Amino acid sequence: MTLTVTHCAPCFQGEWVWVDPGIGVPIGARVKLTDTGHQLLVDDEGKEHKLSQKEEGSIRVMHPTSVEGVDDMIRLGDLNEAGLLRNLLVRHRQGIIYTYTGSVLVAVNPYQELPLYTADQVRLYHGRRLGELPPHVFAIADTCYFNMRRHNRDQCCIISGESGAGKTESTKLVLQFLAAVSGQHSWIEQQILEANPILEAFGNAKTIRNDNSSRFGKYVEIFFNKDGAIEGARMEQYLLEKSRVCHQAMEERNYHIFYCMLAGMTAEQKKTLCLGNAAEFSYLKRGDCIVCDGRDDAKDYTRIRTALKILAFTETHCWEILKLLAALLHLGNVSFEATILNNMESSDVSLSDHFTFAAKLLEVQPAALAVSLTYRSFMTNRERVSKPLNSEQAADSRDAFVKAIYGKLFIWIVGRINSAIHKTPTNGPKYVRNSIGLLDIFGFENFDSNSFEQLCINFANEQLQQFFVRHVFKLEQEEYTKEDIVWKNITFSDNTDTLDLLAVKPLNVLALIDEESHFPKGTDVTMLNKMNRAHAKCNKYIPSKNTHDMEFGIRHFAGVVHYDSNGFLEKNRDALNSGILKLIEASTNTLLQQLFEKERQVSTLSGQFRQSLDSLMNALSKCQPHFILCFKPNDDKKSMVFDRNLCIRQLRYSGMIDTIKIRKLGFPIRHTFKQFLQRYRVLLNTTVCDPKTVILIHCRSLGVHSIVLWRFAHINFFFIDLDHMYLLLLGSFLLLSVSFNQLQLGFERLQSTIRGRLARGRYLKELAAAVTMQSQVRGYLARKSYKSKREAVTVLQAHTRGMLARKTTNKMKTDVSAVFLSAQERMARERSAAELQQRLEDVLSQSQEAAAKPEPVSEQEMVETMFGFLPNTVAVGGREGPAPEGFEVRLTTNGGSPHREEMVDYNDENEEFSFTKFSALHFQGSATYSHIKQRLRQPLLYHEDEGDALACLTVWWIILRFMGDIAEPKLINQEPSAPTPSQNNLGQRQNRRLSNLVGLDQVLYIRTQPQIQFNFVQDEIYCQIIKQLVNNKNQNSSLRGWVLLSICLGIFPPTELLMQVSLNFLGRGPSSYGPYCAERLRRIVANGERGEPPCWIELQAVKTKKTTQVSVALMDGLSVSLPVDSACTSAEVCQALAKKVNLKDIYGFSLYIGFCEKVWSLGSGGRHVMDAISQCEQEVRRKGEEEQHAPWRLYFRKELFTPWHDSSIDAVSTDLIYRQVIRGLKSGEYHSEKEDDFVQLAAMYYYVTFGSAISGENAKKVVEECITTELIETKSQGKLIQLVNAAHTQGPYINSRRSTDSVKGDVVDYARQKWPMYFSKFYEVTQMSGPPLPKSNFIVAINWNGISFQDEKEKKLIELSYPEVTGVNKSRYGQGPVQIFQKCVLVSFLPSFLSLATLRGQFLLQSVDAGEMADLIQWYLEGLKERSVYAVALQDVNKQGRSMTMNHLITHLTDGEYSPARGWIKGTNERTGNTGAISTDTVLVLPTLEKPSDTTLVRSPDQKKTVTQNAHKREEAISPVSLKEFALEYFRQPGKEGGRGAQARGAGREKLWAASKEPIKQPLLKIFLLSLTFPSPILKYMGDYPIKQVRQPIELTDQIFGPATQHVPLQDEVYCQIMRQMTSNSSRYVVDYGWQLMWLCTGLFSPSQSLLRYTQRFLESRPREPLAADCLQRLQMLLRKLPPHQVEVDAIQQNSNQIFHKIHFPNDSTELFEVTSTTRIRDLVRNIAYKLILASADGYGLFMKTPNKVNFKSLSQLFGEKKKHFQATGHCFSGAPATMPYLVIFMRKLWFNVTPGRDLTADLTFHFPQELPKYLRGYHKCTKEEMISLAGLLFRVKVDTDKSQFVMIPRMLKELVPADEMKTMSPEDWKKHIISSYNKQAGITLDEAKVAFLKGICHWPTFGCAFFEVKQTSEPSYPSIVQIAISKQGVSFIDPKTKELLVMHLFNRITNWSSGSTYFHMTIGNLVKGNSFLCETSLGYKMDDLLSSYVNMYEMQRQSVRPRNNSMFPT
Repeated sequence: MTLTVTHCAPCFQGEWVWVDPGIGVPIGARVKLTDTGHQLLVDDEGKEHKLSQKEEGSIRVMHPTSVEGVDDMIRLGDLNEAGLLRNLLVRHRQGIIYTYTGSVLVAVNPYQELPLYTADQVRLYHGRRLGELPPHVFAIADTCYFNMRRHNRDQCCIISGESGAGKTESTKLVLQFLAAVSGQHSWIEQQILEANPILEAFGNAKTIRNDNSSRFGKYVEIFFNKDGAIEGARMEQYLLEKSRVCHQAMEERNYHIFYCMLAGMTAEQKKTLCLGNAAEFSYLKRGDCIVCDGRDDAKDYTRIRTALKILAFTETHCWEILKLLAALLHLGNVSFEATILNNMESSDVSLSDHFTFAAKLLEVQPAALAVSLTYRSFMTNRERVSKPLNSEQAADSRDAFVKAIYGKLFIWIVGRINSAIHKTPTNGPKYVRNSIGLLDIFGFENFDSNSFEQLCINFANEQLQQFFVRHVFKLEQEEYTKEDIVWKNITFSDNTDTLDLLAVKPLNVLALIDEESHFPKGTDVTMLNKMNRAHAKCNKYIPSKNTHDMEFGIRHFAGVVHYDSNGFLEKNRDALNSGILKLIEASTNTLLQQLFEKERQVSTLSGQFRQSLDSLMNALSKCQPHFILCFKPNDDKKSMVFDRNLCIRQLRYSGMIDTIKIRKLGFPIRHTFKQFLQRYRVLLNTTVCDPKTVILIHCRSLGVHSIVLWRFAHINFFFIDLDHMYLLLLGSFLLLSVSFNQLQLGFERLQSTIRGRLARGRYLKELAAAVTMQSQVRGYLARKSYKSKREAVTVLQAHTRGMLARKTTNKMKTDVSAVFLSAQERMARERSAAELQQRLEDVLSQSQEAAAKPEPVSEQEMVETMFGFLPNTVAVGGREGPAPEGFEVRLTTNGGSPHREEMVDYNDENEEFSFTKFSALHFQGSATYSHIKQRLRQPLLYHEDEGDALACLTVWWIILRFMGDIAEPKLINQEPSAPTPSQNNLGQRQNRRLSNLVGLDQVLYIRTQPQIQFNFVQDEIYCQIIKQLVNNKNQNSSLRGWVLLSICLGIFPPTELLMQVSLNFLGRGPSSYGPYCAERLRRIVANGERGEPPCWIELQAVKTKKTTQVSVALMDGLSVSLPVDSACTSAEVCQALAKKVNLKDIYGFSLYIGFCEKVWSLGSGGRHVMDAISQCEQEVRRKGEEEQHAPWRLYFRKELFTPWHDSSIDAVSTDLIYRQVIRGLKSGEYHSEKEDDFVQLAAMYYYVTFGSAISGENAKKVVEECITTELIETKSQGKLIQLVNAAHTQGPYINSRRSTDSVKGDVVDYARQKWPMYFSKFYEVTQMSGPPLPKSNFIVAINWNGISFQDEKEKKLIELSYPEVTGVNKSRYGQGPVQIFQKCVLVSFLPSFLSLATLRGQFLLQSVDAGEMADLIQWYLEGLKERSVYAVALQDVNKQGRSMTMNHLITHLTDGEYSPARGWIKGTNERTGNTGAISTDTVLVLPTLEKPSDTTLVRSPDQKKTVTQNAHKREEAISPVSLKEFALEYFRQPGKEGGRGAQARGAGREKLWAASKEPIKQPLLKIFLLSLTFPSPILKYMGDYPIKQVRQPIELTDQIFGPATQHVPLQDEVYCQIMRQMTSNSSRYVVDYGWQLMWLCTGLFSPSQSLLRYTQRFLESRPREPLAADCLQRLQMLLRKLPPHQVEVDAIQQNSNQIFHKIHFPNDSTELFEVTSTTRIRDLVRNIAYKLILASADGYGLFMKTPNKVNFKSLSQLFGEKKKHFQATGHCFSGAPATMPYLVIFMRKLWFNVTPGRDLTADLTFHFPQELPKYLRGYHKCTKEEMISLAGLLFRVKVDTDKSQFVMIPRMLKELVPADEMKTMSPEDWKKHIISSYNKQAGITLDEAKVAFLKGICHWPTFGCAFFEVKQTSEPSYPSIVQIAISKQGVSFIDPKTKELLVMHLFNRITNWSSGSTYFHMTIGNLVKGNSFLCETSLGYKMDDLLSSYVNMYEMQRQSVRPRNNSMFPT
């Protein structure tokens, strides 16, 4: 070649020089000296060239930067084409493909895989400045991401270059990087990434220049939320090359999808679609290229199907797509035969299977398909005409049809992708999100034959070039001019003329093409002629050479391109034959119809393309652009080959030279003044430096030195790059104002100052820590000493106060008793006390005499006769009969010998509630805790009252006698004589009662006396009995003691002082009595103590230790036997009976007891059944009869009705009441003065009993069964029969054929309405005050109809309906000395009072049952109010839509529109007819179900006065501190709420700082950026505004705080509105809700600095409010991002500011932990680990378990923050309120550093319960010996040392052996081996067995793994069901059948992963050629979370050892 020297310069051996090789650009060469001393040049290609002496002197030396190459070509010294080209060449040969040109990235396609795209590279480039690391596509992507987040501005990245330059791969890499740095691993990210394989399959093909050439353009816009996470994307496609479907150039292929589907489909699928190999189809072999080297079509098909699944394409969608593609292939094989029809050329379809298959797949008729392909239809003026097509035209019609289908299919696929990845923001229309756009569009094309597609493609490239030129050159220079910067404009290549020619000027090329396309007779020739005429003089247009030449040329920025105009118009029209469109309409293929359903010929193809391109350019112009220029080094797709000619051509038309020039000479770094001042403030001595007011020299004097060259401008600061500036200033030393030494000294001083500050800071911290530690230690010691002294003093004070209080109490009891007891009562009580004292003295004297002459009684005889008074036949329920089975069991067994209990020495000193300790602490004198036989000199416990002490000593003597510890006394001085019958009877009666022996009668008598404090005596009784049972060696005595204890425990319980001690003693008692007595104690404590001694049937129960059966009679004649015990109440009996008879409506049914001729109600409450029976027995006993024959009966009857009773609800209830009414009629219980009442009821009974039949005999039976005997005798029976018959015949039931149940209901309703008094509760009362009545002592009857006062003769004194009752209250007396009395004596001795407020006055009534009366009336009132729809106005209201006057009747509409709980109802004024919301403060709901009378509407003047006062207080009351002062400065002007003209009318100015029930129409604050939803939800929550629907509190708190957590300006507004409604608000109810909101608000965010001071004063001024102090403390908490959680709202609704949350553990244990609004998961995890004493909290986490899934909560997350998907599905942690049930579980998540045995708590609580299920499910691979050993350990864990469970091993195998290994041996073989293993492990505890189990499995590689069984189709070599195990090593794929490891991927090999609802996806390898793995599983979210956690763990460990950046001024 000819070597030309370009410049003269001296050169030396080894120097690099420039030489001109004759190719138009110099190349590099190196000087070499030969042996002869001549110089040779060795060029870059290795060729040697000799130089003449003349040439040697003219060689140009290469700049050093061009020798090795630079990262940024701006830094090249040889700033010319040669320098740029060689820089790319050198770096290409070094394997470096990326180079910067300022901020523009040049990427050279390497045509090979490079290790540049791993996850480590992503982490390396993320967060680094551009230029800090070597050039990389990731650096540009990170710059886009960084700028978007920092400046909140949309970004775009334009990737340009020729076809094959690598644009598509660069786009994918940018996408991969953005998805990775987003860090969410969300499913939407994976969907965006998976769109690429689909679009490439359908839009990419192999061309000559590129094996994966994009034959369409796309613009991908990725949307990010404010946190930088990807939340969606949108794709636009441009100009798909549809012609490729039918025609391909040589060595090119059709679109990839055709080859992939034929290679990857199963044989069955291909058979269904009648497909074969690619070589069989004409459309696939026209380029003579079936196979593409480097591509695996079958594997790609699997990848495509995976991507389709990820993007929500269903199997139906996929199959429909395959059907259409197969149809296109078959159509391509259809041929046409030329024929003649009517002397016209025509054609017919050649018959073939392909045509038939195509018609079948398209789901059209073959004949219709043939006609549409061989005929063209068009419209004339009158009709549609069909023209036959010749064979060539038919083929073209077929190809057009195919291209149209494929093009529409591609657009449909893009639309489906967008529907999956493009999500409309749910945060409202004002929600702003940023985006990054990626433009990957076809490169400039210039082929041998260029058509219409190339013209459109090159037009798009011209537009992009203009955008690039405008951004880099035009706007840059215009900005310099605008800022008055001295600048010399650079000439650059501008393609404006070309764009004018193509699309801008009138009659441009594209416009002419469109115009000609609209002419029916327009042809390509006419179009070309018009273009030639219009643009002949344009230098950018090259006309055709002659009239026959169909080519024209255009000079593009990249060179001249000649276009063949043939087919331009047809392609531009892009229209289908109307016959084909009709064919599509007739098709039954749904997808085909969807593709063409929007078919409208709105414009030409070029018009559509221009419209899309214009929108694209508009979008790009709004973004900050970034450029990636892709270069291809050669056309042969070879690596390490650099074609200079090709590359210099790309350099030239890319404008790279001009780009470098302007970047180098210009100011690439710029800031606004505000940004500059903020960034470099540290360099200034002051912040006052305004470029508009301060001149340059003054600013320099302020401290800005000449470190950089800068100048002021109008708005911006412009900076020259520092390196280039150094070259400019190198020759001018005077410009440097600061020397290097001075600068170095300055930095050293700065460093020393900083080091000094850091050291001092560390010292101060350590000093403060030491002082704190010392103070804490001293404080601890001082507190400890103070505590011990204080406790001692407290004990002394308590004893002293107790002694004084007891003396005072005794004196006051006596005094008060004397006050309240009448003289007669006092005398009676004194008399009874004297009798008691005399009886005690008599007994005591007898015992003393007996002690002198005892006559011992045989112990065996006493045991046998203890229950001798019980006969063998018993009477249950008062009726005699044989004893039930087992009832006659004696206390003796084994042939009658007494039951012997095992005697154990009692020793409970080590227990907390020890009787031994109790006795030492509380017993008097030298009394011990164990059994003795001597008399006590003083009671065991201290008693101040002497009578109490004497009674206790008597009880001790009785206990000794009964237990046989002393002999029974004999009567002395009694001569023997024959006993009289009466004496015998008396002896039988005495022996008949066990209580006679025990003395319980005397004890209970003592217990019922008000003079004696039985609470102290009953503990004495229990202490005496327990003492005699402790260490009692006499079995007979001990047995008697336990019987005695059993009886006492059924009557009364010990006090709290002795309760725990008693329970502890019973727990240590004998098995025969300990549990029995404990249960009796539990029951008597639950139901309350008894008031009567035990009855006869109770003694039966004590004898057998079984429950007693009693019979309860029902009103239908049946009886029900029920078990009862000593503590059984009437409520329990009623509930048990209702359950037994299936009674649902149980209210009002009561238990009655009948005795002789009397029947009284026991109610259905807490009255003891056995007390009533005991009373009956005592009455019989007083008559001298035997108690077991007491004639008592129990009945179950209806006692009360509710006002809203509905007989249709419960048929059983109705039937029982019906039977009760009929029996009451017959017995005369229900009486009526009207004879017709009896007749009507009898007629109903007639119908129920006999139906519609009419018979005299039936009527007679009815009369006999219904009518009382008295009435029958008064009236003749015949007369009554006639009346009943007539009533029955005329009744409405016969004709209506009503059911008997409904008629029974009528009977019940009739009786309820007629006889309310018969269904009432009656109470004896004494009127203390109130309206005058004839008598002060009377009876109050309460029923469903009202309250009636009656005298003893049932004469009504007054009758009150419930609307007349305005209030009810109960008390124990509340005035004068009684208050002192209440504090000193038992309240049970006080009289009870009922205060009944009515419209007629207020009654104060005294009654024993006043409390029960008040509760019943209150229950009726509340129930009626809940169901009432009537209210009365309490005040006048005159507001729009809500006007009413006091005492008006309001009808309450209960349609759920408003919530009464929030203080509002919807009502209608009965007088005015107005309907609207009414505050509950202004009305009174009337307790009535019927419209009330006018008299009940008139409220008293006192009520009106009270309401008026409250309203006045509401307006005038001023809180201690309000926002009045703050409002003057920051609130808007008041007075705008009243409407127009309010001030003119003299209305008062609005108090914006005070509460109001009227919603505000605009915010309170002046400056407010966001709009609020009015009326405010704050008013709704607090109850100051009506709520139309009943809403959960969480819904309102979300509305209040949700927007404020997202928008800071709203936060002060929320605070102001809450404090406003709490100011001057008279409603305590509303204020309480306001404090709840304030508590929640202070835990979410703090007010601004301007409002903070006022908020603190507001809270401090209300110290009495319970939440004020807590709100003050919470003001300093962290800022939260979500509204309050459901748990927080629930807690504050319960007036609790403490939140305790239950945490569950894997071992099924739970524990409560306190959390706050700002508790983070990390802190809670550490707290739990600390409380559990775990070795470390690392690896543990909290999981939220809901019914659907288990979610892991991030450690940085706040515990109380509610998850938004909970709100969509339902806080939390959550749309609908977050009421979804959930559990919080604490467990190990990451299994690293787990060594069994090192942390015992962790092993037992977490490791064992978490690993055991995995082992039993068969996830691990283990040997038979290991399974046997582990089974032995697990068996020990189950049974411990109980070898009797060996027989259960076969049934327990599933809990001992892996599920898949159970059948490897028979159950008996397993049993044998497990027993052997169990025996070998003898001697170990349960905990040791669990740890041994863990040690046995910890060496397995799958130990600690999380297992997931998934279904996969990605890897054909794997089974379809694969087990994925995630552990600390990585992700393992295991064959679930063989448990063999298929492969394990380390975490650093996994570059991406994500999960969807039913899928999980992983990318293994680098980001370019990584393997994709997709599996189907519903647990993908768990796999995603676990994988992320392990990767984050390793990343944190990596960062902890990575050296930190010690830069002093980090960016």
